[in-house]
Amino acid sequence: MANDPEPDPGSDEGAGQPNPFKGTPFEHLFGAGGPLGALGGLGGAGGAGGLGGMDLNQIIGQFKAMMEPHDGPLNWKVVNDLARAAVAQQHDPSPARRDHDRVADAVQLADHWLDTATELSSGVTSTAAWSRAEWITETQPVWKVLVEPVAARSVGGLSSALPQEMQAAAGPLLGIIGQAVGGMLASQIGQALGGLAGEVLTASDIGLPLGAPGKAAVVMTNVREFAEGLDVSEDDVLLYLALREAAHQRLFAHVPWLREHLVGAVTDYAQGLELNVKQMQERIEEQMRGINPMDPESMAGLFEGGLFEPPVSPQQEAALGRLEIALALVEGWVDEVVGVATAERMPAAVKLREAVRRRRAAGGPAEQTFAALVGLELRPRRLRDASTLWGGLRSRSGAEARDGVWMHPDLLPTAADLDDPLSFRSDATPPGEMTDESFDEELRKLLDGEQ
Repeated sequence: MANDPEPDPGSDEGAGQPNPFKGTPFEHLFGAGGPLGALGGLGGAGGAGGLGGMDLNQIIGQFKAMMEPHDGPLNWKVVNDLARAAVAQQHDPSPARRDHDRVADAVQLADHWLDTATELSSGVTSTAAWSRAEWITETQPVWKVLVEPVAARSVGGLSSALPQEMQAAAGPLLGIIGQAVGGMLASQIGQALGGLAGEVLTASDIGLPLGAPGKAAVVMTNVREFAEGLDVSEDDVLLYLALREAAHQRLFAHVPWLREHLVGAVTDYAQGLELNVKQMQERIEEQMRGINPMDPESMAGLFEGGLFEPPVSPQQEAALGRLEIALALVEGWVDEVVGVATAERMPAAVKLREAVRRRRAAGGPAEQTFAALVGLELRPRRLRDASTLWGGLRSRSGAEARDGVWMHPDLLPTAADLDDPLSFRSDATPPGEMTDESFDEELRKLLDGEQ
């Protein structure tokens, strides 16, 4: 009848199907007449065989999960669910007992070889063979420490970016937007972690100590895939990666300030984050306008890429510079020490060393996602320079002098040192020619910053 009232866009009436977002901040958006109303109406009936074979229930559930109340800036349930869903798309078998035994034997042999290459003693207290899903679970505590400061600054910066007189009035809306931003960040981080899980080879593969202290772990499925592209036996590949993992464990066990040094660079980056609210709003609106409920690819695109790209402040530039140099020094030291340990024992090491270097330099889609999302550069670009620097110092002054640089962060080489790696401490006295007096003098120069 002409006098009948128009259906409420946010209600179920007139939608054909119940609006799955009823009672949430997205109710109007997905209601009849809303910009995504067609998707809301299809939520109950599309199912896995909906548009183009796309699982609409899964996508709608992802939207809902993004808005669920959660503690902290990120919804880690969303992160876990998406990361696990990503690794479940490919075969991810749980390592067999034989895999655990092979890893344990390889790490034990690796530690024996490393004893001849560095003064630092073994840092391994346990070993493990991981599936990709286990890598996600085992490394999540460290990812929380790394990612949450950036996420907290991103979400909390919404209110601080507004004029003070507007903050009180916009409080409820900011809370809703903060939940949405946190949910979208969780979605992107979950996908990135799932991608990384399909690439990493060991617990310390990206240069950060992601696993529990002292646990040398290998992701066996990824190791097998890595070995398939090389003209080297899988046993040699496993041993070489065990050498790298054991070397990482030694360094982090004997340099107690190193973990905080790396994490602190990420935290400093987060503290310098300055949000451009207008830019973020435009980015969200652009993403939403690009959605066609009838096009699965446009729907998937909503969850891809960075949510926004804030301007990089000088403080952030400095923090990222410290992180990049520190990662390069860590990876360069590992590369140098493993090179010494394998020089007379492992003919395949030369080929494996170059393969690992190329892989480290290239990176992958998951690393690029993190770089765009939170500024984390996971692949050091100056690995070769750092390895040359450590090797040159060892040749001139011995392994003890090389390892002694890690005594204090102020002694570490700088970006300028990496520009001319063979000149780093080039006038240091070789250990065979050093008296007690000259040793004390060299130590005093280091501590006084003369070198």
